[in-house]
Amino acid sequence: MIPIPKPEDYGVSSQNGFLPTDAPLERLPDSYYEPWEFVVKNLQGLILSKRLRQTVEDLPVLSTDRLDGEAQWHRAYSTLAFIAHAYIWGGDKPAARIPPPVTIPFMATCEHLELPPVATYAGLVLWNWKPIFQDESADTLANLDMIDSFTGSLDEKWFYLISVAVESRGGAIIPLMLQAMEAIRENDRATVTACLQSFAERLDELGSTLSRMYENCDPHVFYNRLRPYLAGSKNMADAGLPNGVIFDNGGSINKQRYVQFSGGSNAQSSIIQFFDIVLGVQHRPTGVKKETSAETAEKKSFKPDENFIYDMRKYMPGPHARFLEQVSRVANIRSFVQANSHDRSLSIAFDACLAMLSKFRDTHIQMVSRYIIIKSREAKKEEPAKPDNEKKSTKINLANRTKSPNGTDEKKDLTGTGGTSLIPFLRQARDETGEKAVDVWTRNLLGKKRGSAVEKRRESITAQGLAGVWQVEDGGLCYW
Repeated sequence: MIPIPKPEDYGVSSQNGFLPTDAPLERLPDSYYEPWEFVVKNLQGLILSKRLRQTVEDLPVLSTDRLDGEAQWHRAYSTLAFIAHAYIWGGDKPAARIPPPVTIPFMATCEHLELPPVATYAGLVLWNWKPIFQDESADTLANLDMIDSFTGSLDEKWFYLISVAVESRGGAIIPLMLQAMEAIRENDRATVTACLQSFAERLDELGSTLSRMYENCDPHVFYNRLRPYLAGSKNMADAGLPNGVIFDNGGSINKQRYVQFSGGSNAQSSIIQFFDIVLGVQHRPTGVKKETSAETAEKKSFKPDENFIYDMRKYMPGPHARFLEQVSRVANIRSFVQANSHDRSLSIAFDACLAMLSKFRDTHIQMVSRYIIIKSREAKKEEPAKPDNEKKSTKINLANRTKSPNGTDEKKDLTGTGGTSLIPFLRQARDETGEKAVDVWTRNLLGKKRGSAVEKRRESITAQGLAGVWQVEDGGLCYW
């Protein structure tokens, strides 16, 4: 029998989950790395004065040999990721070639941490927070701050902090659900039920935490100031990177190749994928519908890289990705609940977890609507009125439009910083969560019976949403 994995063996904290147990380093202690720290601590001033790129190009090429311990490797990666993205997106036009002073140490750091050379969720969130008061708990927003940022704005800090809080509060769920898996091997239904009930309660709390995004992160600031810096180099042709980027290692130019990577995305959060795994939620490639025939579904298989969610594991620290893989090998909760469907308390507790996870994803979709969909429409309306000399590229935001042969804008699915179509991806992930409910009535409720008379009637509803009055067919919050 495959043993239940121990979180600590994979760099996962039983207390903080995928966040490190000890707060990340605010700077590298060795003064040798001061040139990196100087740039990242003066990032906003260097961008505003248009001196960032020259300053980065003039940096010495530092070795990673003096990094001591994982905390220092984390700090080096986070620092170089901020510098790399600021270099790419911090000018009037994106830079397609990253110079050796960043490329050489960044590549070495990424190899050590088993991460791609891009600003991932790990570098922006997991290894970029600090407690305000050292003697107080760092698991609430009341005692958290961020170390570095692209814009220096409170809005950007709050955007990251919400994710840190979700990770921190969700960390306790990991040992809880591993305990449930152990209890199943002992046929202990009471313990499994209690674990699932606690899981559902904590998921509800995480949804409330996510909803607090609106308190201090303004949609305009996020869309126009922060979002461009989070973009990767994949699917960014319209933003000015048709081929991706080249990491210049100082060698022969002829031997260097363009690469493309997804940017930072919440899909790179290991805690959310952990929830899916323990509840048996499976995700299909975006746009692929659920097979009605089990036989047909078995015959149709997809490569991991065809599925955005699973592809995002390549953007997680290596040990975290391996932990998820090990958990998936021993996940037994849904099959146990199905085999004991006569136990109503157990079934209800399991379906409650799916309902809370589906609700969490609903909240995320609503957030995307407010922060990206609406802001994109506003930008399209405002841009023609601006004189050419006042137009400023919003980089990734330009990638959400394409031109028809006659020169007019055509509708195109909005692309997230991770490089995938936003709303189709999020809707499908939400719907797939409800598919695993044990009770039929719960599946129908979470599936929202699309196509039914009730659903068709809802499509013509005009409702008061978070940002004004909208219609459902316009992608309003009430649709989700």
